[in-house]
Amino acid sequence: MGLLDNLGGLLKQVQTGNAADADVHNAFDQVAGNVPAGTLADGLTHAFNSDQTPPFPEMLSGLFGQSNPQQKAGLINQIVGALGPAAATQLATSAGLGGLAGALSGGNVSPQQAQQISPDQVQVLAQQAAKKDPSIVDLAAGFYAQHPTLVKSIGVGALALLMSKISQARS
Repeated sequence: MGLLDNLGGLLKQVQTGNAADADVHNAFDQVAGNVPAGTLADGLTHAFNSDQTPPFPEMLSGLFGQSNPQQKAGLINQIVGALGPAAATQLATSAGLGGLAGALSGGNVSPQQAQQISPDQVQVLAQQAAKKDPSIVDLAAGFYAQHPTLVKSIGVGALALLMSKISQARS
């Protein structure tokens, strides 16, 4: 019996509130180390889109807040790349994020600039960007699938949902 086969029991424990956070995190570490990044991204997209988890912009804001400066810049640059600098700047301006709009107008945010962007600003940007281009959710999932240690910060319920999706896909 493989790791993914053993997830069923753990996932049931999570659903009933009887799973220790450490057990879920350990299982996730094992899953993340044994599946391709694309599979992890699919599971993360599922968690981002689920009505059983907080809304995507809130989850992305939390991940951003836990990211290092390079990861923050990488995420912002992915969003700007998908929307284009002009559209990203316009979204930030229309959302009342003037300081963020200035950083985005150059088309490439440095780690130093990314440090000046707050998780709340990212939440607003993600909300607006996902309305304009729903593929932003997939883009963000793909980005954070490259950083599985950070993914653990989305919470045990969301991790369980993510692992459930991976388990179902592998069955």
